[in-house]
Amino acid sequence: MSAESLPIIVGVGQITVRDEPLDALSTPLDLMERAAEAAAADAGLRRGDLSSVDGLAVVKSFREPMRNTPEALAARLDMTDAPDSSGRWLTPDGGNVPQGLVNLFSQAIAEGRHRLVLLTGAEAIDNARRLIKSGTKPNWDIPSSNDPALIWPDQPMASAHERAHGVWQAAHVYPLFENALRHHLGRSIDAHQAAMGKLFEGFSRVAARSPHAWFPTARSAQEIATAGPRNRYVGWPYTKFMNAMNQVNQSAALLLTSTGHARSMGIPEDRWIYLHGCADTTEIWRVSERVDFHSCPAIGVMGERALAMAGRHINEISHFDLYSCFPSAVEIARSELGIAEDDPRPLTVTGGLPFHGGAGNNYSMNAIAAMAEILRQDPGSLGMVTANGGYLSKHSAGIYSSAPPPVTDWRRENPADYQKPLDARSRPPLVEQPSGSGWIETYTICVGRDGAPERGIVVGRLGHPWGLETPRFLATVDAERDALEAMTREECVGREGTVTIDRDGNSFLLT
Repeated sequence: MSAESLPIIVGVGQITVRDEPLDALSTPLDLMERAAEAAAADAGLRRGDLSSVDGLAVVKSFREPMRNTPEALAARLDMTDAPDSSGRWLTPDGGNVPQGLVNLFSQAIAEGRHRLVLLTGAEAIDNARRLIKSGTKPNWDIPSSNDPALIWPDQPMASAHERAHGVWQAAHVYPLFENALRHHLGRSIDAHQAAMGKLFEGFSRVAARSPHAWFPTARSAQEIATAGPRNRYVGWPYTKFMNAMNQVNQSAALLLTSTGHARSMGIPEDRWIYLHGCADTTEIWRVSERVDFHSCPAIGVMGERALAMAGRHINEISHFDLYSCFPSAVEIARSELGIAEDDPRPLTVTGGLPFHGGAGNNYSMNAIAAMAEILRQDPGSLGMVTANGGYLSKHSAGIYSSAPPPVTDWRRENPADYQKPLDARSRPPLVEQPSGSGWIETYTICVGRDGAPERGIVVGRLGHPWGLETPRFLATVDAERDALEAMTREECVGREGTVTIDRDGNSFLLT
């Protein structure tokens, strides 16, 4: 490989729209088209130059109404150089996808398999809700000639047993990590609630300065951490302001190419952003099989390999965007990457998913776009974007700079090589039909829209103290409101109770 084959981002586009007329609401496809045009303009290109795109990947929308979104977008943008079968892809679900695409296509560009690549995705969930509220349904379907090609295989995130016990909805799974982390840190419930509020106060202040944020409002730590009518608990201990906001109308797009092709297209070098390092890992797939719930070794390995590829240390990174669907995602990533809790460097360039808004699976594309803009303004500095899919399950990272990497022989390490030790870890055995005494390893309380607790979810062990050999179980807690509320005021990790089997699954009752 030569200096002419170095992969670079040359154009970024972000679109956020709100309050459109009801008879002219943007669809996800409309937003992607506008983001692609914005990315072309950012590179100094015209819309017509997108016809030479020979690689197109569309991040799947939560409301995926079309059989083949890549085909529809290619038709709108008159892309004649992206063949149907080998140049257009749709992705499976996962917040890791945008950064994973950058890593994958940067390798393809460096190896000469693609010249110009467009990555994009969008959500228009707010517009869809407005239509439904008006008494109509979104009619966004576009006929296509064939099914889309998936760039990666898809697989269910949760097992039937996990789903039966409530361990499948992100807003109820991430609190399991949070409560385990709080106990691991030895913090009181009140102290940890305040720490989460302080963390996301900084995120909201970044969002308040962003022209693309869905909620450009700075909020205090106390406002974020305190539950109330406008900020109810969702999955305790998370208030609404701590949850990712996907009911947005947002899109982002990236244009990737090589340094040589960028020169041939006349793209100025002051637009170029280099990928110095990257990595992709997967955690133990099933949440119920994780080694513990306060750490994520896959993030640690991801950061280690991305930094090694870049030849850098975490202390040399000036700008970060750590994936921020919930506080635990940030806190655990911060710990695994070796960033101190009191480190003064901001951990987001957008404001994060609760405040900037997260366009479903596509949030990190906004983060990469925002990072590119910051690195152009701070020449030679380094920025890191981390992306997370599932339940701390799928991870991708990129290290970027406006300055070229010190070596021209750009090579992406095969993720399968450093994934092997992660996959080989021992894990506690899961007992699907437990009975007898059990101890809470972690838990959460699910809260309804009226602010009332509905039930608890418990991950427990059939023995205490627990180790890798101690059997694990899942159970729900169906109790009176007062009992459920008490579990939000008193630390219950490590508490003993009784687990029984009934017709709907396993039930847990505190002793």
